Amino acid sequence: MDKKRTIVVALGGNALQRQGEAASEQQQRVADETVRQLLPLIQAGHNVAIVHGNGPQVGNIVLHEEAINTPDVPSLPLEDSGAMSQGLIGFWLQQAFHDAFMVNQMNNRAVSVITQTIVSLSDPAFQNPTKPIGPFYSEDEAKTVASERGYTVKEDAGRGWRRVVPSPKPQTIVEADVIKALVHAGVTVVSTGGGGIPVLQDETGQLKGVAAVIDKDFGAAKLADLLDADTLLILTSIDAAKINFGKPDEQSLGEVSIEELQKHIDDGQFAAGSMLPKTQAALSFLDGKSGRTAIITSLDKTAEAISGSAGTIVKS
Repeated sequence: MDKKRTIVVALGGNALQRQGEAASEQQQRVADETVRQLLPLIQAGHNVAIVHGNGPQVGNIVLHEEAINTPDVPSLPLEDSGAMSQGLIGFWLQQAFHDAFMVNQMNNRAVSVITQTIVSLSDPAFQNPTKPIGPFYSEDEAKTVASERGYTVKEDAGRGWRRVVPSPKPQTIVEADVIKALVHAGVTVVSTGGGGIPVLQDETGQLKGVAAVIDKDFGAAKLADLLDADTLLILTSIDAAKINFGKPDEQSLGEVSIEELQKHIDDGQFAAGSMLPKTQAALSFLDGKSGRTAIITSLDKTAEAISGSAGTIVKS
């Protein structure tokens, strides 16, 4: 057996919701399938922490909130919607793990942790909000919403106007010590959903939620660093990072050096909002630390990637 590792798994949105399948029971079924793919890691004796995306789910929650927004029933702030999505997805995943452990007669436990991630108001993202959320508006509606509710709105690729919020980098994770204790005790922990609920910390140490969205892959990299994990496994819809993507000379990257991956980033090989944050998050986990491995691959290649025979693998 491969030596026991602590592995942080970053699940992309496709691991929880498929195109056209937004109903709860459909997403629970996808969660079950996802857990079955991850189960061999736990059966092999590794300690596993799960970080999940929440884009489709928090988007649906925001749409519901905006649809019923009235003076008597005002919509919840974005950070509350993020917390709701963590609870919802955590429920699906921990139940799926529970059932998989039962079926396979494993004496294991899974738990989800509502997780807060500290961000800084000095982050440049707060000066340039770019992450679209919520419903589409006409230009006049958008200006009214911006005036009445203090939103920043922008035109979204010709499809209408939307609210945009900052996407700051995670500074630290409030519940990291609790998560670490659970993971080292052999509990499979679902946490840091959607990168964590963004919070600001004042000079007295008090926390307050802020309307922002943290990139899930950067959140996973931060958690992996705080846990001093051996491996960050970033799962996406393709089996490896690729250069010249979609061109005749497209090439999958196997095991690459930190310097080589950085060069591809600098050369603009990876799309913003897609593979770029995954490669950047991988390098942030490896930065300045030895003995770590970052892997980018697809869910169905998980076992092969951990054994070193699939995916994009970068070691420090």
